[in-house]
Amino acid sequence: MDTSGFLDWLKASLSSSENRARRRIIRFLNPDDDKLFLKALQAERPRNRSLRGVRRLGIIRAYSCPVPAGEPPLPFGSSIAWEEDSLVSMHAVPKRTAVRSATEQGIPWGVRRIRAPEAWSRTTGYKVKVGVIDTGVDFEHPDLRHSLQRGINLLQRTMLPQDDNGHGTHITGTIAAANRLEGMIGVAPRASIYPIKAFDYNGTAYVSDIILGIDWCVRNRMDVVNMSFGMSNRSKSLLSAVNNAYQSGVLIVASSGNDGKRGEIDYPARYSQTIAVGATNRQGKIASFTNRCGGIDIYAPGERVSSCWPRNNRKTMSGTSMATSHVTGAVALLLGLKPGLTPDQVKSVIKRSWRPLKNAKAPRTTGELDVRRMLQAADKL
Repeated sequence: MDTSGFLDWLKASLSSSENRARRRIIRFLNPDDDKLFLKALQAERPRNRSLRGVRRLGIIRAYSCPVPAGEPPLPFGSSIAWEEDSLVSMHAVPKRTAVRSATEQGIPWGVRRIRAPEAWSRTTGYKVKVGVIDTGVDFEHPDLRHSLQRGINLLQRTMLPQDDNGHGTHITGTIAAANRLEGMIGVAPRASIYPIKAFDYNGTAYVSDIILGIDWCVRNRMDVVNMSFGMSNRSKSLLSAVNNAYQSGVLIVASSGNDGKRGEIDYPARYSQTIAVGATNRQGKIASFTNRCGGIDIYAPGERVSSCWPRNNRKTMSGTSMATSHVTGAVALLLGLKPGLTPDQVKSVIKRSWRPLKNAKAPRTTGELDVRRMLQAADKL
């Protein structure tokens, strides 16, 4: 392939004012073409400002940039694959709930429901590295300070991944809050949280932002990654990143979505290389908003879950986002006890240790997360 010719076409496209908002992910089918293009891009970028909008997605040998809509230019069409760089949204039910001062103390109902406290004499997730790809986190929240590592802000690389939305702080609280005396305690209170800010203040991100987050998690050797978001359309690029993470020993826990769909769930939870999570309520029944199908690996508490909120507050939220954070915390407990487990083994243990859902019409192929049963299953490995 004429990679220099493709770079010339790309420079002309980026310099044009047409269709600048349509981001695409471009992948070279031949690894040698990718190497040649990357070398040429790195040499040309300092001299051409428009090329600064081209982002390298190293984990899948691809690039994200704004280019005209339509098919690839004919001379290059057989040598590259491209797809729309879609927007992705958080998986929290958009209901208005009051933010209140963090005065309620103790263990939230969901953490009790999955029987996490019964595991704390054996494991608290100590030294387990948890990546949370989300909106960032409130680094000053007293319930979280003991659990947080620096992480990364993919939107503004020189800044801390501070949370300007709230969703990431809520997720992090359920996974690893550690303030029993004055605040709340999460599922794995001694796990180490690495916030990866890929989502803006509106709770939206491009697929390429997610891929960059997964890439960071793999390169920094996270043990498990929480992805409480999704989309209805399939992305080959995101699948490739998820698969590379799985093969590298990094397990991704993903939420099924909140549209109440029967027979399908959102991506990336629909990919078999993730743990797909649906939500339950206090009665152990499937929450009405949960997308569900045979691809759900486990259900966990997701209705009216209280957790941390920015500026030392607490908020009650519902969604498969909240359910996913319970499962991520449980995986941290499991890896704290059995640090050598592969993603395949972790997924197998979780799928073999659920307890039955309460609804008579509920599926019999999966059930609700139960940490005590999970550790018992792990002991038999």
